[in-house]
Amino acid sequence: MYLRNTWYVAAWDSEIDRTPRQIKVLGEKIVVFRTEAGDPVALIDACPHRKLPLSRGRIKGDHIECGYHGLTFDCSGSCVRVPGQEHIPAATNIHSYPVESRYGLVWIWMGDPALADTDKIFKIEQFGNPDWGINKGAAMAFPCNYLYVTDNLLDPSHVAWVHQGSFGNAACEDEPLEVTGTDNGVIVSRWMYDVEVAPFYQKLVPFEGACDREQHYEVRYPSLAYIKAIFTPAGTGGDVNNLPEGQYFQMDSYNFMTPEDESTTRYYWFQMRNVLPDDAEISKYMSDSVEVAFNEDREILIDVQKGMTDKVTRNVDLAIDAGPLLFRRRLQKLINAESGEQSS
Repeated sequence: MYLRNTWYVAAWDSEIDRTPRQIKVLGEKIVVFRTEAGDPVALIDACPHRKLPLSRGRIKGDHIECGYHGLTFDCSGSCVRVPGQEHIPAATNIHSYPVESRYGLVWIWMGDPALADTDKIFKIEQFGNPDWGINKGAAMAFPCNYLYVTDNLLDPSHVAWVHQGSFGNAACEDEPLEVTGTDNGVIVSRWMYDVEVAPFYQKLVPFEGACDREQHYEVRYPSLAYIKAIFTPAGTGGDVNNLPEGQYFQMDSYNFMTPEDESTTRYYWFQMRNVLPDDAEISKYMSDSVEVAFNEDREILIDVQKGMTDKVTRNVDLAIDAGPLLFRRRLQKLINAESGEQSS
């Protein structure tokens, strides 16, 4: 089961054009395309007649025509033509999903269309700020349940072992974690003091020597993550509102997990940084390096999915799992409340 009355990422803006394309979200097959004015459209990808995917059809103006018998639908899902008959049965109308373009992404509302509120789309504070650089990569397919990805993104300690050549080092192994539940998610965070700068960040920090480092891992329901990394000269950390101006590095990483089904997740990501905003070489370095690191996560989570699916003994939870377990419990309560079930 999924939380439905919420916004998920359907695609990068650049992935949707005038050619109909099928995507899958929460187990539902959806056809996406753009109107002549450039607005995104999302309809259930099945003609009501013989269920041929409409993504195999044709775009005509702002309508989509089925490739089997020519039934034609407008952007609201209303059937506007049934070849061979004048009467258009109401049963030929199909579901239309609310969609919205924001931050270079197309967002889709999977629940009751009457409840879709664009003010509830995840807010990215520095997007469009010329003082902040941005880098991004293509969507990634993770063959695992989305909750294993949210587990991973509420676990700052894993970087010490999975990302030893990039995000992590020995400093990340044993420092205690602070877990905070919020109205819309869970935050797992910590400051590490007087430690070595991890390999990935050494080209990015504007200072020499040891650092104080903040790891801020935040996942909001159902599967949207904000990961903040701050590196400041040793002895100057601990208070994000009192950092030495021009001497610290901050990277805000945005990670959006869209469940295709129970065992497949589409992963959209980009990073923003407070240094060298117009440096294309640094942006490429960051995108390439982050993609390598995320593929390290991907390989781990593929085997976690297999291991948990095929387990023959009970798995053990540890202290470092406090954040992921809190997130799962609270998300399940939201799902149960939405579907009218009693929370256990």
